[in-house]
Amino acid sequence: MKKYKICVYAISKNEEQFVDRWMDAVGEADLVVVTDTGSTDNTVEKLRKRGAVVYTETVDPWRFDVARNIAMDHVPEDADICVSNDLDEVFEKGWREKLETSWNDDTTQAMYTFTWSYNADGTPNKQFSMEKIHLRHGFRWVHPVHEVLRYNGVKKENKVWIKDMVLNHYPDEKKPRSQYLPLLELSVIENPEDDRGMFWLGREYMYYNMPDKCINTLTDYLRIHKNAWDEERASAMRFISKCYKDKGNLQEAKNWLFRAIAECPRVREPYLHMAKLGYDEKNWPLVYFMVAEALKITEKSGNYLLETSSWDYTLYDLGAISSYYLGLYENSYKFAQKACEMNEKDQRLKNNLELIKMKLNR
Repeated sequence: MKKYKICVYAISKNEEQFVDRWMDAVGEADLVVVTDTGSTDNTVEKLRKRGAVVYTETVDPWRFDVARNIAMDHVPEDADICVSNDLDEVFEKGWREKLETSWNDDTTQAMYTFTWSYNADGTPNKQFSMEKIHLRHGFRWVHPVHEVLRYNGVKKENKVWIKDMVLNHYPDEKKPRSQYLPLLELSVIENPEDDRGMFWLGREYMYYNMPDKCINTLTDYLRIHKNAWDEERASAMRFISKCYKDKGNLQEAKNWLFRAIAECPRVREPYLHMAKLGYDEKNWPLVYFMVAEALKITEKSGNYLLETSSWDYTLYDLGAISSYYLGLYENSYKFAQKACEMNEKDQRLKNNLELIKMKLNR
């Protein structure tokens, strides 16, 4: 296994609470470089005490890509591998050895597992791949927000997947995301041909309860980017459906979910949302059918678009309810049992199971 000079670099602002945990994790690197963009707490002092090299910079107007490029520029020229991660993210121990074992002189970038959310017992829930480890030279960050690395180096691009290398995310839920919307709008203005940017902007309008803007933006996205990733296109259709539902137009909401299913039938999310619409309408055959179709899908797609509710007790709960109203009591009981197994503390699920059991005993 070849030894490489590895540098972790990051941006920070008012993240004093994360410093010790983060430094404990990144300490396997040869060097840790942080660019602070205006902390008013003790972030800078704590980082320096723990051995990080800290620069203070002003980024005005604020853009994430500019901040990360400034941070990257502070990495020494003789570094071999750059590892970008934020202070609310924690690598599991032994990450350096896994990185050096997988990396070779032809590698340009590394991919690894990123844990976005967790179950109640602390085990990983939503996970997908991340690729913020790269060569020192030949990369720049692009886009004002939801920034990504773009390669323009001289050697052939070559990514490697690092098995068992995991970066866990423990975000500060109190941090506002108010800056995201104007930065996404700017990103689309700057990069009108970028499908991902337009998709994220439409999704952000949904988060901000701006249904008409969401519908218009994502409809434009679907029209302009006909060859975009099918799962992303299906998610756009699902978001449009939600906006029509919020506006009270359930038929149009259904129409868009049918389109989402046709676009990408291998993911559970549109089936689940159709089942929920059926539940609202008490259309029990529709609920039952959509649950059955969703449960035929047994493998997660493994990307950030996955909704965890598609893989928890929810489908089984809907299956139990729809089966009950259709008079399929044995099926209902099996669904209800599974739902209780997956969410043992939910009293409503337990009550439903007992109700179904009483019906069967009659």
